[in-house]
Amino acid sequence: MAEEARKHRVALLVSAPVSAFDMSAATMAFTQARTADGRAAYEIEVCTPRPGALTGHEGVEVVVRRGVEVLAAADTVLVSGQIKGPGTDEAHAALRAAAERGARVASLCGGAITLAEAGLLPHGSEAAVNWRFADDFRRRFPGVRVRTDIIYTDTPPYTGSGHGGTADLCFALIRADHGVAAANDLGRRIIAAPPRHGSAGQRVPAAAASARTSLSLAATRAWASAHLDEPLTLAALARHARTSVRTLSRRWQEETGSSPLRWVLRQRLDLARELLETTDLTVEQIARRAGLGSADSLRHHLVADTGQTPTDYRRGVAERGAADREAVERKAASPAPRLPV
Repeated sequence: MAEEARKHRVALLVSAPVSAFDMSAATMAFTQARTADGRAAYEIEVCTPRPGALTGHEGVEVVVRRGVEVLAAADTVLVSGQIKGPGTDEAHAALRAAAERGARVASLCGGAITLAEAGLLPHGSEAAVNWRFADDFRRRFPGVRVRTDIIYTDTPPYTGSGHGGTADLCFALIRADHGVAAANDLGRRIIAAPPRHGSAGQRVPAAAASARTSLSLAATRAWASAHLDEPLTLAALARHARTSVRTLSRRWQEETGSSPLRWVLRQRLDLARELLETTDLTVEQIARRAGLGSADSLRHHLVADTGQTPTDYRRGVAERGAADREAVERKAASPAPRLPV
């Protein structure tokens, strides 16, 4: 039987103390993601500078059997937390080598420190940093622009600001590789909440304190997601949530990091992109179904969001699909080397 095209290789670099949360979120996202024809899209392997048993932040012990040699074959390298202890220099060198040969590099939570220490966040670059550690990061790396107003940066090298944003960043990478439809399919299969975009703000202490309430707008967001083709004004959202517009706006910002109407627009654009990727509907039909009104409106918002018109976006998806099919046929005759075992 012919062998299928090799999967995109992801390496997750960790060191003690390991975040079991980051490890679980990243491995689940990349092992569960599927291509348009249902194939597993990725293979992911966890590695560490000195393989063996590692203590974890959450009171667990994790056994990691692979070393930093895994980075040499990776298409994407994720760094979870600060790499420290024996083998740090080798890990930094392996990270630099991966970046130099074109691997995509991203950090989860404190991994931005590792990227900076390895020289992968040069002067003038941006890093999303958890607000608790921002001042220390600025002191250590004054040439890096620290962002505490976003969850993750959306240009390479990608940096995530906290454990809660790990899944959001992984979804964003999968969306970049395989489109909105693949990311949405992943979310539906693992019953994940809609991922936040990088521009969603971090919850600072005051907001976090005021957000601790038994009342949540999750039900209203779910209702809005199912009625994107209807007028979703602030008044309509507030009526569904049985609260005032002012309270709705405040709580929505606290829970999502976005205003209600900006959140609605994000969901409409994601639906429009999914329909462009998976259906033959006209641009006008997609605009109406996504609640964007007209083809002109969809074109305006999509260009602002992606730099592409609907026609260009759809053409790019088709070309990517054709390239994937060609890769399957090419690799069937020449099996690709797998990660070393």
